[in-house]
Amino acid sequence: MAAKRAERLVNLVIALLSTRQFLTAAKIRATVPGYDADDRSDKADEAFKRMFERDKAELREMGVPLETGRTSAFDTEDGYRIARSQYELPEIHLTGEEAAAVGLALRLWESAQLAGAAHSALVKLKAAGVDVDSSRTIPLQPRLDAGEPAFEPCYAAARDRRLLEFGYQRPDEDVPARRRVQPWGVVAWHGRWYLVGQDLDRAAPRVFRLSRVVGAPKPTGPAGAFEPPAGLDLADVVAGQVGGEEHVVVVRARPGTAIGLRRHATPLGAAEDGTDRLQLRTTEPGQLADQLAALGADVLVESPPDVRDAVIARLTRLAAMAESA
Repeated sequence: MAAKRAERLVNLVIALLSTRQFLTAAKIRATVPGYDADDRSDKADEAFKRMFERDKAELREMGVPLETGRTSAFDTEDGYRIARSQYELPEIHLTGEEAAAVGLALRLWESAQLAGAAHSALVKLKAAGVDVDSSRTIPLQPRLDAGEPAFEPCYAAARDRRLLEFGYQRPDEDVPARRRVQPWGVVAWHGRWYLVGQDLDRAAPRVFRLSRVVGAPKPTGPAGAFEPPAGLDLADVVAGQVGGEEHVVVVRARPGTAIGLRRHATPLGAAEDGTDRLQLRTTEPGQLADQLAALGADVLVESPPDVRDAVIARLTRLAAMAESA
């Protein structure tokens, strides 16, 4: 499914979940982002009707309980809404690994433009006089990952296939260099976010750590200007270009803890003491030791000894600081 169509369907679902009223097709067209505005032409009306019929059919195929009806006896045409009681899932219990996957998806949602568009739909509904039930709305607050302010423009440019320009500060350079890139995608690898794309000035694929992007990346040119290579695996590209010796670290974590750590770990099964054994790969063992020390008694490093010693050293310093305070 195309990204823009997926966004439109998400916006439609949120709008129909957020009101007790039945929304007519005209009201949906005017308030839900993704549908073209009414320009009074027969051609535009016909295009909207075809699009809306496809969207309704797709939602029903996905199992969304779309209801048709009228809010009052004075309504002249049918409207639509989603029965929230039939749409909501029962209580769900997640394992640590499943919770980590959901957490990563939520981070992407909050960082991308989906939340902003969906929030805009609710604002338009209220402005149009639709009774939006605040107790039924989904709490959408568009928010960038504070540590990666370049995420949203890079993600949007890769999604729309637009050329991207930005300043990039390498550790061995005194000033940022200007880069022109065809962005293929954004991927998380070993706890960091990377942009993968074709560097136009160097005429070769390149990987850019988002934390080294200086200022706001600027998309230029039209959408759909290029296509990524067929069969592209972003993680493989990052793994092949990011330098540094890879270290394999095995830790034990108490069940239900260290959710952030589990996002990047390979489960190895349960240990004899009931903890979860996790395998981590990193090119920066010092940074990983900082992360493990911050988890305190929830994790224990099995191997290698140098990472275990580094965590113990950090915890020892913290204990000494606490005693002196």
